[in-house]
Parts: sequence; C-alpha cells; structure tokens
Amino acid sequence: MADDALIAQARAWLAEDPDPDTRGELARLIDTGDHAELTARFAGTLQFGTAGLRGELGAGPMRMNRSVVIRAAAGLAAYLKKHGTPHGDDTAGLVVIGYDARHKSRDFAEDTAAVMTGAGLRAAVLDRPLPTPVLAFAIRHLGAVAGVEVTASHNPPRDNGYKVYLGDGSQIVPPADAEIAAEIAAVASLTAVPRPTEGWETLDDTVLDAYLARTDAVLAKGSPRTARTVYTAMHGVGKDVLLAAFARAGFPAPLLVAEQADPDPEFPTVAFPNPEEPGAMDLAFAKARETGPDLVIANDPDADRCAAAVKDGPTDADWRMLRGDEVGALLAAHLVRRGATGTFAESIVSSSLLGRIAEKAGLPYEETLTGFKWIARVEGLRYGYEEALGYCVDPDGVRDKDGITAALLLTELASELKEEGRTLLGLLDDLAVEHGLHATDQLSVRVQDLGVIASAMRRLREQPPTRLGGLRVTGAEDLAEGTEKLPPTDGLRYTLDGARVVVRPSGTEPKLKCYLEVVVPVAATTDLPGARAEATSLLARIKRDLSEAAGI
Repeated sequence: MADDALIAQARAWLAEDPDPDTRGELARLIDTGDHAELTARFAGTLQFGTAGLRGELGAGPMRMNRSVVIRAAAGLAAYLKKHGTPHGDDTAGLVVIGYDARHKSRDFAEDTAAVMTGAGLRAAVLDRPLPTPVLAFAIRHLGAVAGVEVTASHNPPRDNGYKVYLGDGSQIVPPADAEIAAEIAAVASLTAVPRPTEGWETLDDTVLDAYLARTDAVLAKGSPRTARTVYTAMHGVGKDVLLAAFARAGFPAPLLVAEQADPDPEFPTVAFPNPEEPGAMDLAFAKARETGPDLVIANDPDADRCAAAVKDGPTDADWRMLRGDEVGALLAAHLVRRGATGTFAESIVSSSLLGRIAEKAGLPYEETLTGFKWIARVEGLRYGYEEALGYCVDPDGVRDKDGITAALLLTELASELKEEGRTLLGLLDDLAVEHGLHATDQLSVRVQDLGVIASAMRRLREQPPTRLGGLRVTGAEDLAEGTEKLPPTDGLRYTLDGARVVVRPSGTEPKLKCYLEVVVPVAATTDLPGARAEATSLLARIKRDLSEAAGI
C-alpha cells in the first residue's frame, strides 16, 4: 500500500476510534511515519470465525480494540435480528455478556451491551469478571438468544478475544460464523452504529448462585469429600467461584498459590498463562512440596480449563502434571463406575482410550472435530473432553468445557480412591492393563510467520510420509475433504500399526500442532515399566520423523 493511501486509511480509522488509548497510539504511529507498523495494523481486518475474534490489543483493524469490537457486536446484532429465535415475550432478544479480567475486557463488554441495546435487543452484563462457564450457563438459564464472553483464555497478556455463543448455549459453528462475519463486513462506519449510554441490565449474583447450585449435580450424593488440594487460578478469574463450589460441596478448602490467586492482566509470574506451558506450574509445585496435598488443581485464566498434578515418586518433591488425556480417561472411568449413561465424546486429537472405556461399558461414543463447539453438539452427550485440558462433565448445565465442575469431579474421584488406599496414578495403571497403555505426546511449533504453517501442511500433502518412527503408515486422511462423520477442516490424520498422528494448525494461536498416540498392550501391572519405556521411545521416533517430513 502506498504511503499516502496508508496514512489516509489510518487517519480515517483514527477519526472514528472511541478509545483515547488507541487513538493516542495510532496518532503517534502516524506522526512518526512508522510505515512497517502501520502496514501491519492495516494489512486487513481481524477475521471473525468459529473461535470468534482473538488477537493482540492495539489500534487498527488487525488488532483487538473497541472499534473492532463495536463492529463485531453490530454484525452479531444484525445476524440475531435475522436469525435469533425468541424464547418468549419477556426474554425475546436477550444477549447475555460476560468478561474476564484482561486489559479492556470490561470496556469490550460494555460496548457490546450498548450496541445490542441500540439495535433493539435486550442486553444483560455479568457484574464482574467471572469464569467463562458461568456465562455459558447463563445463556440457557436466562433463555437468551446469544451470549458473548470477552476473553483470550490462556493467550499472552497482550491479547484479548471475543467468543460468541448462540441460544443453545454452544459456541458458534459454520455457517453461523461466516454469516456473522458477513454482517460485520457490512458495517460501513461506527457512526452508523447506535450506542446508547444506558438501557442494559447489570446482573446480580442470582445467576452465579444458580450456577453454583447446579454444580451439585456433578457429584454423587454421600460421596467422600476428603482429598486435600493446592489450587492456582493462574492470575485469572477462577478463585472465588472455585472456592465457593468446593465449600458448597464440603471439600477441604483448597490451599491457594497466593502469588497467582487474584486476577492480574499482566500475568507477572508466567511467560504464558497456560498450565501446559513450561514453568507455569512451578509455584503450584512449590506449594505442594510445602503442604503435601493429595492433588494440585489449576485453572487457566478464564477457568474453562482444568489442569491437575499428582505426586509421582517417593519424595514430596516428585510432582508431575497429568496430561489432558490422562485426566480425560480418569473422569470417564469415574463416571462409568458411578453408572453414567449417555454418549461419551471427544475430539479427533484426543486419546482413543475414551472409546475403549465407552465400548467396555456399553456406552455410545462419538469423535468430533477439535473444539467444544463440536463436542457440545453431540446428541445425548453425557461426557466430553479434549486433550487441551477441557472437560464437559455436566452438559445439561454448561454446554462447554468447564474448569470448575471438572475440578470438583476429579477431587471427588481422588477422595474415593484415597478412602480405598489408592491413587489416581494407580487407577491409570489399572486402565492401561485393561485397555492397553495409551501414551500421547504433542509436537507443537509456535511461529511468527503463518506461512511456515501453510508450507508444512502443503509439504505433508504433497509428500505424505509412508513410515513414521519405524511404523508403516496404513492410512492417510486429508481432513480438508471431510469424512462420513466429520465436516471438512484443515488437518491430516495418519493411522499406523499401533499408533495415530493428527496434524493441524491451531485455531486460536500461531502454532502448528501435531498430536501423537501409541498403544502398547500390557498383560499385567508388572509389565508397565517396559511398556512405558517402549511407548516413550516410539513417540520420540515418530516426533523426529514427523518433524523432518513437515520441514519444521
């Protein structure tokens, strides 16, 4: 773009920007003639998709800011007025809005409420930063036609996002995302978007109280509630709600990681506020070594994910994270033991162990594309999980992943095993003997240039591997073509003799993700060490060969 045209575009955006912070930022870029930065900000528009919006905060159409959010809200309002289904005269057209504690989250929520009100819809805003699952619950509880959660989940501190749910309480899927995006693109100017300064409702604690009451449904009546936990909110919004839920259930009060207990949009103690990232759990492990709990629980910043760690060794220093697939299997086994009925579901990147557990229990089982927008839509869903620490354990209450209720259910399981003199790791051993050792790993590459991801996917499509880790590739599927049960998505799935690989670009971060699983038969508990060594070696070889095949 020529400098004159670029400056003219930037000045036009500046003239409409309602936020003094981003106005000042953009004015400085114009005044200093920072061509590279202006080009980056005006290279297009932040794209609205099935993850809604997510990106770095800043001025311009390629960043998250009030101007972008107002346009998104106006597009959503236009879509709802065309497609929304009222639930009755007193709740017709209600949009409920929640937000986390990141920079600008409250501003984005209030802008959304103003736009909805100006469009003739009703808007209700949660009164303070609360976990995403509370918003997902509120949509159905209040009979809303849609919901918006302002959050970037576990992204870096400079990011924020905009997640959209429709009236069934599930996140949007195609074609709704494209139809909303088209309405956003049709917003010519912010001056055409009515934004009154009042007229929406601020919700009180009634909705939160109803959510907490609903958590009772997760636990079995009279079950043991003795497990002691260490808990970290990862500088997010989970602490108060989780503590209230644990107190209501009668568990011992979790011991808090004080440095990470309260919301802080700077996330000062972690490089990335994601329990899966290296170093993020260090303070929680230190607290565990000091206090000797039965379990460590972590939420991500918007508390829709739940991570767990257990002692794995003879000393108090030996703590390790459980993989999302391990927690997924543990919760499934616990629900089966309790006599749960209904469909168990997971995404295609999660461990196939869930299917084995469901089959043995005589329960229906479904695979979906990645994301709870798909898992939550499985007919008759009783339990759904995804390896990225997401668990839906009460789909009648929250049709999304919920880190609060997952923590409750896992702590109940730990309590039951404690009463029996057993552990979560012991139960995982039992599952390995019963179904085979299902070992998973991930090759995840974060990039600055998204072209690296496109190049890797193209290379794998044009030169598909025939062997990985010494195993023959017996089946290769290009998921972009869709399957009998799965709609098209940008991904590749390889079936090997005793292993499986799925490769896909992340939907929320600049990452290429490769999900690996090997299955090693186990005849008895005494064979587990050898099986684990075999699985570890095989995963390492597959990872090496896949990296070479993808050119990453």
